[in-house]
Amino acid sequence: MKPFIICEHVGFGYENQDAVVDLSLEVEPGDYLCIVGANGSGKSTLVKGILGLLKPTSGKLAVAEELRRSGIGYLPQQTAAQKDFPATVYEVVVSGTLSRRGNRPFYSKREKSLAGRNMERLGIYGLRRQCYRELSGGQQQRVLIARALCATKQMLILDEPITGLDPAAIQGFYRLVKELNQNDGITIIMVSHDIHNVVTQANKVLHMQQRALFYGSAADYRKSAAGREFLGEGPEG
Repeated sequence: MKPFIICEHVGFGYENQDAVVDLSLEVEPGDYLCIVGANGSGKSTLVKGILGLLKPTSGKLAVAEELRRSGIGYLPQQTAAQKDFPATVYEVVVSGTLSRRGNRPFYSKREKSLAGRNMERLGIYGLRRQCYRELSGGQQQRVLIARALCATKQMLILDEPITGLDPAAIQGFYRLVKELNQNDGITIIMVSHDIHNVVTQANKVLHMQQRALFYGSAADYRKSAAGREFLGEGPEG
């Protein structure tokens, strides 16, 4: 099977300022890739490039036709205003089908059914009539994942998804994402600062500082200079 995403010496930037430089990587179907690095290292810029919101300033970015057809589910970082959104759980989830709806004024029976199945899949069907802003942080994240799954069957991109969650909700979130990856075959790209958990969850790690300081398996990342420093384990000796 061909890679979903291929970056060959790709660069991205804003107003003559480089944010991502000379980056090469491949995301295969079924991968669970975590992107880590300090603030301002280009992580979110790369995500915008993968989503097609930014054009490369150099190099080549190829997205598989299969992925273009099926779409990518995206969970951006939540703002305070989004957490206070006055809509029902069902309304938030079914809005994930908007790209399928086109110019039709109403959701189809198929789209409503898809929303229902994804709410059941995420264990939130019983919350469907509740107001989104009344939910806990962990419940809100499940709603947003169900919404994203209405947009794709292939890939989820999660940008700092555990921000603001309590420790129990964080572990529940990681279990859920791993289940979607391993049981449902959904490819995961996650931007995260939670590096200690990330290396136990992902199969690949990209550590960025505009360029790739490391790209490879999570096991190899633990042994790398970048990984040991970022994990606070010091140099090997």
